[in-house]
Amino acid sequence: MALLLEHEFKPLPADKQIETLPFLEAVAHLPPFFDCLGTPIVYSPVKADLTGNIKKIRAVYDSNPAKFKTLQNILEVEREMHGSAWPKTGATLALMWLKRGLKFMLVLLQSISDGERDEEHPNLIRVNAMKAYEIALKKYHGWMLQKLFTGSVYALPYKSDLLKALEKGKEVKEEESIEKIHQFLSRVTPILDAIYEMYTKMNAELSYKA
Repeated sequence: MALLLEHEFKPLPADKQIETLPFLEAVAHLPPFFDCLGTPIVYSPVKADLTGNIKKIRAVYDSNPAKFKTLQNILEVEREMHGSAWPKTGATLALMWLKRGLKFMLVLLQSISDGERDEEHPNLIRVNAMKAYEIALKKYHGWMLQKLFTGSVYALPYKSDLLKALEKGKEVKEEESIEKIHQFLSRVTPILDAIYEMYTKMNAELSYKA
């Protein structure tokens, strides 16, 4: 799948220490995914948020690549640097929101690849998008944002159009596209799970609403 497999993620090492630079380089190719969902009023801000958070983390990494070699290094160093302001600051906060945007993307794709659908409207992706939103983002959004997202599912593209957009306009059999989604998910899901686990272990997760 052209868009999703454009830049490979490094496999998660046994110690679950994720190197910052390869992670950022791989994830930097993913924000255009949200262009494929249409509805600019909703998904353009999500894309911009993802891009902005990647830039914030990259700026911290570039300030001292040796000190911030892994994502865990970033959280550990910033915890010491920022004291009581941590974790609601710096690259720690940027990565917290980045992982949520990625979680939305991965749950949506996993749901599509698992064949979950509205049997009356099998080419719509509302069911998949709502599942992703409920799991990844809803509890962090206030009432207005929740209403906006819920309404946006009625303007989402057909599944066939989404898959074509992910192939950058090429006509590809659905089974082939789904297989590429499987490949992408098998690489990225363990990495994202490790990031969530790291935030839980370090007590860095926040539940305030945007």
